[in-house]
Amino acid sequence: MKKIALVFLITIVLLGGAAVLAIVDIWRYADQPLADDASPIVVNIRPGQSLKATATALHQAGVIESPFRFILIARLKKYDTNLKAGEYPLSKAMSPKEILTTMVKGAVKLYKLTIPEGYNIYQIADLVAATGLGIQSDFIRAATDTNFVHKIGLNADTFEGYLFPDTYLFPKDVGPNSIVSTMVSRFKSVFNLKWEARAKELGFSVHQVVTLASIIEKETGAAFERPIISSVFHNRLNKRMRLESDPTVIYGIKNFDGNLTRKHLSTPTPYNTYKIRGLPPGPIANPGRESLKAALYPVDTAFLYFVAKKDRTHHFSTNLREHNRAVRQYQLGRK
Repeated sequence: MKKIALVFLITIVLLGGAAVLAIVDIWRYADQPLADDASPIVVNIRPGQSLKATATALHQAGVIESPFRFILIARLKKYDTNLKAGEYPLSKAMSPKEILTTMVKGAVKLYKLTIPEGYNIYQIADLVAATGLGIQSDFIRAATDTNFVHKIGLNADTFEGYLFPDTYLFPKDVGPNSIVSTMVSRFKSVFNLKWEARAKELGFSVHQVVTLASIIEKETGAAFERPIISSVFHNRLNKRMRLESDPTVIYGIKNFDGNLTRKHLSTPTPYNTYKIRGLPPGPIANPGRESLKAALYPVDTAFLYFVAKKDRTHHFSTNLREHNRAVRQYQLGRK
């Protein structure tokens, strides 16, 4: 009996030792990167993907050595039900524990989307598609969904003018509604209560300010001119003169080919400010902060006209005679 007991005891000790060694091996594996190579390897984890399938995908991508031990670690740390789907920028220099932590946090790969000032919905849709964040038609559908516009709290028919120009970071699986909502949230953070009060002081709605700012944005690329351009439009509005802005006419032309003609200027559309009085029904682009500010705070001038010079700045005039002289000089090349 003593001999049997001794054998049993030795077996227990050996098994216990083996278990301890196995646990030590597991935790050593958890902290041990596969290699020193930090080159990014993007691994896509699908929604609802099992832990086994995830471990297999990581192994096939070359960022972990043992799917079995990876699964054990995930279960021991109770991460197995908390891994989030998405694209992950991983590397061989990351330990299995670091990979698990990254996936639990949902630290997915982000795509940079930069929206220039003055882009319209359709140009932004092209950028979204070029960045790999969606299809043009899906974005346009979301950006022109009137029900969505009203649901998000804007008094407009589309999101034109409210997709704030900025640099954004989005995950691969972001939907068009989320992109639009993020841009509108950025707009609302910029167009603060002080600016809303200023709009009321001018007798403008927020929508009218955004509309005017979009025209200012399209009329000049010179930042210092924006408050002066704004003063011209404010002066013309106050005198009930037509704005006569080429960019508004262009916005109202379907499939514009880049050549603005006299026929375009004489064709009535809701956006042809050579034919309508006052502001068009909505923005023609998405203005940046400085154009919004210029629309609200024009400088005090008597200017009623401006004409583009060759350096892309403008000559401003207070009367038609002076303006016609400037047109001859800067547009027709005659002094």
